[in-house]
Amino acid sequence: MKIFFTACSFLCAIFYSFSAQAVSEISISAERVEHPQADVHLLAIKLNLKHADVKLTINSAIKQKVEKAWMQLSLNCELPRQRDPFQCGDGLLKAERLNIPFGVEFSRLYTQNKLDVDAILRFKNVSFSDEAGLHAAEKLNGSLAVSLKPSADTWLWRTALDWQSGEVFWQPFYIANGGHQFTANGKLENELLTFNSAHLKLKDVGELNASGQLSLNNFKILNLSANLPHLNLSTAYPMLFKPLLEKTAFANAEINGTAALKLEIENTEPKLFELQLKDVDIADKNEKFAFYKVNANIPWDYDAARTVSFGYDSGALLNLPLGKTNIQAQVDRYSLTAPKIRLPILDGALNLTNISASRKADQWYWHLGARLDAISMEDFSTHLKLPIMHGKASAEIPLVTYAAGLLTTDGSILLNVFDGTATVTELTMQTPLGITPKLNANIALRNLDLGVLTSTFSFGAIEGKLDGDIKNLELQNWKPVKFDAIVQSSPGKYPKKISQRAVENISALGGGGAAAAVQRSFLRFFEQFNYGKMGLSCRLRNDICEMGGVESTPQGYIIVKGSGIPAITVMGYNKTVGWSELLSRIKRVTDGNTKVIVQ
Repeated sequence: MKIFFTACSFLCAIFYSFSAQAVSEISISAERVEHPQADVHLLAIKLNLKHADVKLTINSAIKQKVEKAWMQLSLNCELPRQRDPFQCGDGLLKAERLNIPFGVEFSRLYTQNKLDVDAILRFKNVSFSDEAGLHAAEKLNGSLAVSLKPSADTWLWRTALDWQSGEVFWQPFYIANGGHQFTANGKLENELLTFNSAHLKLKDVGELNASGQLSLNNFKILNLSANLPHLNLSTAYPMLFKPLLEKTAFANAEINGTAALKLEIENTEPKLFELQLKDVDIADKNEKFAFYKVNANIPWDYDAARTVSFGYDSGALLNLPLGKTNIQAQVDRYSLTAPKIRLPILDGALNLTNISASRKADQWYWHLGARLDAISMEDFSTHLKLPIMHGKASAEIPLVTYAAGLLTTDGSILLNVFDGTATVTELTMQTPLGITPKLNANIALRNLDLGVLTSTFSFGAIEGKLDGDIKNLELQNWKPVKFDAIVQSSPGKYPKKISQRAVENISALGGGGAAAAVQRSFLRFFEQFNYGKMGLSCRLRNDICEMGGVESTPQGYIIVKGSGIPAITVMGYNKTVGWSELLSRIKRVTDGNTKVIVQ
């Protein structure tokens, strides 16, 4: 732009020098013109002085120093002989991926032979794109007003951009419509751009007021004071925030409500920040989480400790209802502390204590204690759409630690289910709120009542108790990819009975080659059978499950070993099975679509 204004100023000076003399036409051509910022090739300038308004035409190829491709520039101007405002129309800047039709109206170009610009650039149906496809625009229409005036060793400037219509993609942002304005003024001195005031209005989104300084050497913000008093999150989220959150848990969320933001930067460092949320609803479309009527005041000050408040009226996490919650914490520069936080969930609550968090080297580190008050397993299973379970579940973890994306626990999580216990140990999670979380744990099941368990899952009646161990469990995006699991009858003396229906389902889990062997003469007279022990194991690797039972045989493995009269034994013969196939078998069992195979 600067080289263009300089050229226009030079040409106008020539025009007014010759305007009173008998010269009908002036032509200037140059094969190459070099400038610190740009190169010009095959420049052709023509001044036609025959008319009342002098005609000026400019044609050339131009490119910035850092670019390889040349752009073709053409422009036609009408210059009045009295130094009135003049216009340049039919302007075109064109290249392989660039098409900018434009016109310029100059109210002023120079004063006392010094560049003193007051102009409006109007553009229509502009389109451009880059080779990588990261930046593009279609059908852009609008105007750009520019004022540039020298003052001592500085330049005073003012600008106003009116983006009227058209769409722009600027990785990762896509803005489909116009109606946006930006105005600003300040000064330019020694590669330092000062904004005395700036106002950005995004249609249906909000308005930002700011002032500050920008270094043109490295484009770093040196100082900034910004205020966004009202932000419409329903329109701001898809336009501005979602493109930045594609790899987070908020990538597929809907957000409504309003926000307000203040930000101050001093000497390139954050100085003050304050975010306010008012009646904000956040809901994940995949139903992983939801928070309704969120109200918050989240301040931060480099020099002073501040109190953070955050609350919501209701919500859900993995379909589990969350009750009304209010949280307060102290934030002191790059650390946060809170003595306790209570998060109601179902008919109980998750209690967090001794919360401490800090940010070091662009990573978050925090620790806390956690206790889950007893919650109804019936409500829990209903909301997760699981078979109805009974009893209460509670847990206590002395210490939960998060460091550089990894969550670990010190202690065990104890659940009381099916009149027995489930204990989770060595629980770790990587990027728990990321798009592909990873979980590792060991789970021990002890003395689960098989009568309660099998009635819950409509498996068929089994009397007895069950132990189980799931070691080296690894979930990726909440799906199992690795574990060593075995479930088997608990040791000890207690009634051990199994119904014909349960035999069918266990046989179905063993696969097409599984079979039940029974004393045939008694088959038609008994609905229940005795067993001595039973168990099934799976070692999952690479989506393949290596199956086993309570004993191995040359042909396969024993799932149920009979004892007494009438005794029944269930055999399994397929030692490897695809994980998806095993899940299908379990689904057929729970849906009641199995048939017994008796030999």
